[in-house]
Amino acid sequence: MRTLFLQAPTFDGFDGGAGARYQARREIKSFWFPTWLAQPAALVPGSKLIDAPPHGITMGDILPQANDFDLCVMHTSTPSFASDVKVAEMLKQANPNLKIGLIGAKVAVQPDESLRDAPVIDWVARNDFDFTIKDVAEGLDWATIKGLSYRTADGLIVHNDDREVLEDMDSLPFVSEVYKRDLDWKKYFIGYLKHPYVSFYTGRGCKSRCTFCLWPQTVGGHRYRTRSVEHVIAEVKYILANFPEMQELFFDDDTFTDDLPRAEAIAKELGKLGVTWSCNAKANVPYASLKVMRENGLRLLLVGYESGNQQILHNIKKGMRVEVARQFTKDCHELGIAIHGTFIVGLPGETRETIQETIKFAIETNPHTIQVSLAAPYPGTYLWNQAEKEGWLDTAHTEYVDAHGVQIAPLHYPHLSHEEIFKAVEEFYRKFYFRVPKIASICGEMVRDRQMLVRRLREGVEFFRFLKERKTAAKAA
Repeated sequence: MRTLFLQAPTFDGFDGGAGARYQARREIKSFWFPTWLAQPAALVPGSKLIDAPPHGITMGDILPQANDFDLCVMHTSTPSFASDVKVAEMLKQANPNLKIGLIGAKVAVQPDESLRDAPVIDWVARNDFDFTIKDVAEGLDWATIKGLSYRTADGLIVHNDDREVLEDMDSLPFVSEVYKRDLDWKKYFIGYLKHPYVSFYTGRGCKSRCTFCLWPQTVGGHRYRTRSVEHVIAEVKYILANFPEMQELFFDDDTFTDDLPRAEAIAKELGKLGVTWSCNAKANVPYASLKVMRENGLRLLLVGYESGNQQILHNIKKGMRVEVARQFTKDCHELGIAIHGTFIVGLPGETRETIQETIKFAIETNPHTIQVSLAAPYPGTYLWNQAEKEGWLDTAHTEYVDAHGVQIAPLHYPHLSHEEIFKAVEEFYRKFYFRVPKIASICGEMVRDRQMLVRRLREGVEFFRFLKERKTAAKAA
């Protein structure tokens, strides 16, 4: 079947696509590569991938192409679902014969509800959907395709047996080939990564059991299934040959350091190639491993600290001790490894006091940059079930983002309101960044590097615009 893979237009600047860690507009405009769409696209010869948000592609650009395809595969998320369904309706109006399917965590855990709420959608693919989509694209009888939920001609919703978990990760082709074929790769940028960058996954799943984390609980699982070192390095070599201006490679695995011997083996191969690289890591990597990775091109680690309060870390099953995270951060500073630290406000056990404790922890450990998010209990997660049971979630706040794509606070507690949690994000950013040592550090970066000067000035404008939009959102709420 002539197949279109589509990340649809949605909120301006919204990076809730097939690669984003959470679905919202960010404080600084950022776009991840659409890996969750590019991977099945690589399995379907002659397919086309359109990633609308970073390319500024509108429905006016897409609809004239509707008749060029027999099948459309769209990535969706809980915040973007309603918008994505409207896009599907427009596509069906333009081409009534077009079959439309959805992928993503939303439909993986709510296949029945998704099909029921969106009559225009013909099917959804559940976990490890790559080969499920390949089967659909090859025209197999839908009743025989594992991992597929679909609507029959008479409107009946059918859920086929689950597809077996994909173990042979080397059976997946390179996503970077699809990037080169279909994307303007320089449209993708992240505030803390060098530009231009390229990212891809070397494995799926995460050993940690964090109650809030969407991907392991919905599509990835809690076993870290990995590509061989040789397969990963082969794709790196392809990228070096085909993206010669790349400044940094990012491994987007949930926790690349879950398998330290493998991480070190990949690092040593990257060192031979002279690659500057970064990855997601847990704040418990020992000094010896950090040293090996640093000596072989590691520049930055994206680290989910979440909270500086030990009880909250216990509550969310983080499996991390604050003192271990402190030592890890100290080791990174000593070795010259930059850290982009991520924090979450509003997790179970949060109080006004614990918010201040986490802000203090962030200032004392001093990651190079930070990202502060609002706790969001997505369907399919332990936190979602917990919030429903405890009454922390109310229907007025289950959209997750406002009309402009800005993240809102879906959780509240008897002692801590939606509004207090929402406002804490701005307070966190201001206290972390608006202090003399951090301002001096940023200015020093800008003086030493003209490209960084231009970049930080642009990001500063975006950051203050973000704060202004949050104030507007708070008033509207």
